[in-house]
Amino acid sequence: MKYRMLSITSNPNNILEVESYLKRLDFDFSFESDKYADILISLTEAVNNAIIHGNQNDESKMVHIYVHEKPKGIVFCVTDEGKGFNHKKVPDPTCHDNIECCGGRGVFIMKALADSITFADNGRSVEMYFDLKNQPA
Repeated sequence: MKYRMLSITSNPNNILEVESYLKRLDFDFSFESDKYADILISLTEAVNNAIIHGNQNDESKMVHIYVHEKPKGIVFCVTDEGKGFNHKKVPDPTCHDNIECCGGRGVFIMKALADSITFADNGRSVEMYFDLKNQPA
């Protein structure tokens, strides 16, 4: 199966390309609707973070999305060309003191919806794994 990579410039309008990208992959994987929604929301959050926080909306910098099939699931990797960040220092948006603050919600959502998530390259890359073993054959 041939997997596509999506590369976009760091313009927030390009986030719309994420859904088209995922729809093309859906032809191969036939995602269940709940799983499709989890992936779409997570990918959108990761790309949004890469554009806004990673690349600082600098359209000369790119955001890349890679996809890899695993025996029982799929991995999406979103990378940016920014300075990176320490994902361990992202504030918990559910903490009472942070409820009205901005920041941390995207990472929180990705962690909640993906089956596992890892950060690499000083936070410039996020890998999100989605378990598909319960998907119809």
